Amino acid sequence: MTLIPKAVLIGMPGAGKTRIGQDVADLLDVEFIDSDVEIEAQEGVKIPQIFETRGEQEFRRIEAEVILDYLHDFDGVLSLGGGAPMTDRVYDALESYIAQGGTVAYLDADPNEAIARASRSGNRPLLADGAAKKWRRLYSQRRPVFERLTNCIVHTKGKTPMQAAQNIADSANERVVHVTGTDPYDVRIGAHVAGHLAEVLGDKPVRIALIHTTPVQRHSDRARTLLRRAGYEVSDITIPDAEAGKTIEVANGIWKRLGEEGFTRSDAVVGLGGGAATDLAGFVAATWMRGIRYVNCPTSLLAMVDASTGGKTGINTDAGKNLVGSFYTPAGVLADLTTLATLPNDIFVEGLGEVAKSGFIMDTEILHILEENADALRAFDPENISDDLEHVIAELIERTVRVKAYHVSSDLKEKGLREFLNYGHTMGHAIEKLEHFRWRHGNAVAVGMVYAAELAHLLGYIDQDLVDYHRSLLSSLGLPISWNGGEFEDVLALMHRDKKARGNMLRFVVLDRPGHVVHLDNPPADAVEEAFRRIQQ
Repeated sequence: MTLIPKAVLIGMPGAGKTRIGQDVADLLDVEFIDSDVEIEAQEGVKIPQIFETRGEQEFRRIEAEVILDYLHDFDGVLSLGGGAPMTDRVYDALESYIAQGGTVAYLDADPNEAIARASRSGNRPLLADGAAKKWRRLYSQRRPVFERLTNCIVHTKGKTPMQAAQNIADSANERVVHVTGTDPYDVRIGAHVAGHLAEVLGDKPVRIALIHTTPVQRHSDRARTLLRRAGYEVSDITIPDAEAGKTIEVANGIWKRLGEEGFTRSDAVVGLGGGAATDLAGFVAATWMRGIRYVNCPTSLLAMVDASTGGKTGINTDAGKNLVGSFYTPAGVLADLTTLATLPNDIFVEGLGEVAKSGFIMDTEILHILEENADALRAFDPENISDDLEHVIAELIERTVRVKAYHVSSDLKEKGLREFLNYGHTMGHAIEKLEHFRWRHGNAVAVGMVYAAELAHLLGYIDQDLVDYHRSLLSSLGLPISWNGGEFEDVLALMHRDKKARGNMLRFVVLDRPGHVVHLDNPPADAVEEAFRRIQQ
């Protein structure tokens, strides 16, 4: 297995790459290497002597060789000399490193502070005389290259070295899932990824409609601060929590406000909250001016693994859930793990229903991770999330998003492959409707998966052991596996309104083995009813 650095630091002389790099390494509990120190150790002389006796071109050759070696066989933190990225070989290697998931952090220091630090060092041959003037000339040449190359800019002015290091460590720990298709975008997963908000929005929007619910006020306050600091005008729009916010009345109120405040196609929407809030915000973005830029900031586990990816937006009607909506891809998704620290246990646990679904339909490693960590996940305490548990949660989110990305990248509008993501949803949506949305989505899907497993077993697709495994795994996570809240006739009528239905023909998604799903069209009526009876036990 090829090792790559956790992070690579670049920046001008005096930016603090060595000090901050060591702090980053300490935070990540890995080794720190300064390429300049390694060059001197390898050559047995100081860098100014290499410049003086062999010339800058030879130094850059040696520097590139050292850096490329570490980029291909080192899993610590690497700090580069100020001019290193200006060498084509190094620049290309850093681009390749980023493509492998690496973090290139550009320390953008205050010029006066950096010049003062650089001037105090006697080991900078390019700044030998007239340091300030030469530094500024190099800065004008290098800064555009640094900004073009980096995927993590850290402005160090006003920050302690440890604060800057924490920014880089957070970025290095991020997980990124690229969703391909007509309008590709990234799902970023990690602590403090909300800091990428302005970067994802870009410099075109003038006004931002920040749509959120009251329970996430703490997170919306932070988002508003980040947006205003970046120079955007922010319209704060609070909507009702959960499914009560996904109505035509709420959407109409937002459309009215956008009109009154002069929102145009040059403006944007940021949706922040649970899945219902981001569904509504995405729907508003998709319909205003026939579509304006949208960034999705899910704050619940369910939203991070389900509503955040795939471009589904919508509202509920009296006829059912999500029957009015659109497919509209966001500019990006920021799943900030710090928001989980305010998530009540029951809301966290319901999100595990969608996580388990992705394990059942494709990535069975998810099921193994859930099994091994069921006790800790079921007992989730927002005020006591250990580093180990956060790592488990991050991996579950990443794996679940990758499953969803696989299905939606080639089937945005749910005409084929994407329907397999609806495992457990035919019954689950019926339960939600009949319970007037008092049941949370993940809980309803958990029961829906047990129903689908019972139906598949009755028709010979899977054995009893796999049905029992559904029940044991889901219950170990604290999810419900039965429901006694309605009559079969009412459930059947709602199943016929399911989006997968074709005319009068019922259509289900069922397993034929762990990690693999198939369509089940128009199953025998007695099996459909018997499976229903079995989830009432």
